[in-house]
Amino acid sequence: MKLIILVSLLACANVYAGDPVQPGKVIKGIICKADPAQSYALYIPSKGNANALPIIYFFDPHGSGVLPLNKYRSLAESYGFILAGSNNSKNGNDWSTTERIWQQLYADTKMRLKINGSRIYTCGFSGGAKVAGYVAIQHPEIKGVIAGGAGLPDGVQADNFNFSFTAIAGEGDMNLTELIAVSREMDKTRTRHHILFFDGKHEWAPVSTMEIAFAGLQLDAMQKALITKDNMVIDHFAGKGRNRVEVYSQSNQLIKAEHECQVSISYLDGLTPAVDWFKTKAASLERDPAFLQQRAGLEKLLVYEQNTKREYMQHFQQGELHYWEPVIKDLQTKSKSATASALMDQRLLAYLSLAFYSLSNRLIIADNNIEARRFVELYKMADPTNSEAWFFSALLSARAGQVRDAENDLLRAVRNGFTDMNRLRQQPEFQSLDLLGVEEKMQRK
Repeated sequence: MKLIILVSLLACANVYAGDPVQPGKVIKGIICKADPAQSYALYIPSKGNANALPIIYFFDPHGSGVLPLNKYRSLAESYGFILAGSNNSKNGNDWSTTERIWQQLYADTKMRLKINGSRIYTCGFSGGAKVAGYVAIQHPEIKGVIAGGAGLPDGVQADNFNFSFTAIAGEGDMNLTELIAVSREMDKTRTRHHILFFDGKHEWAPVSTMEIAFAGLQLDAMQKALITKDNMVIDHFAGKGRNRVEVYSQSNQLIKAEHECQVSISYLDGLTPAVDWFKTKAASLERDPAFLQQRAGLEKLLVYEQNTKREYMQHFQQGELHYWEPVIKDLQTKSKSATASALMDQRLLAYLSLAFYSLSNRLIIADNNIEARRFVELYKMADPTNSEAWFFSALLSARAGQVRDAENDLLRAVRNGFTDMNRLRQQPEFQSLDLLGVEEKMQRK
């Protein structure tokens, strides 16, 4: 594949406007010239020519711009993309704040880098996926969106967008049904769109899945004649797609096989005669009685999942343990089984975890500690390895003067992955606690 090179320059941990940046190295903190309170991570591929580069702007729900860049830097090298990840965009920002962040991020990268103005893309995960969609809707210079773990911004309906839209969801992601619904609504529009699935939960997609999305941006650009047709890229994509179809077919995962055919058809149509193999295979699968039976079973599960979520909604405001305890235990048991519905049960557990987090957080902010405790206990029950659940529990214990319980809960939070030392130190409830042991454990992680 044809890769892109820029002149090698000096790198540093925090880089100010006008400072040089080294290709082939993830830079964690590029400081925006117009607003020093804003920064972003940056990765420039190390090889290629001096032409302007396409760029993907990343939005992480926790404001970790460096996380997706470290994860996908190999793809940037393979496909010749600049990657830029906002350190300011995160869950909880309103849209006016999001717009200011985008304006500074875009202006600073344009000033600093040689960017292909016809190939500007956004990518986000969870709340960051909604940010990626929001920016594309507001700014016509965005030509494509990759949305992982969430769909369009709240209140926005599928429409004839000027950008392509690639949704990505883990099969255990609580938002999978939402992304399927968005994709089906987009089927009724002229928006170029795709949906990709992976074996996982609510998380940034693995490199193997994100590679399909990156390759898709290249193929989209070839179909629109924005770049020269590259038969090596096309043949590589077609070959890997065909392999996936064959593997799924041989293991009787016919829905996945047919879906892989449709993805390949969408990306390859008009570029290569190899697309005919996928069209023929898809037509054959769609006539297969086993495929029709599997599809009917999946549709039944998706309807049941949506109806179950609606039932849960009716009980969230009560927070009664006598309802939720058996529901959670039943889901935990079934999600570990080998049944066809196990993935659905995993998604429902993840849905409850997110709901209990949101309700707990809202009540904690409102200082409604008694109600908050009820939902935090449900949060811990539904998602016992979630560090945030134990952090909330520690906070409420500290508010109640239960020092030993607060310290023990913080240690549980650390064992389950909590690493935000600044947040720990800045939380007023923890000022009187002995945090030495907690911080030592965090430093050893």
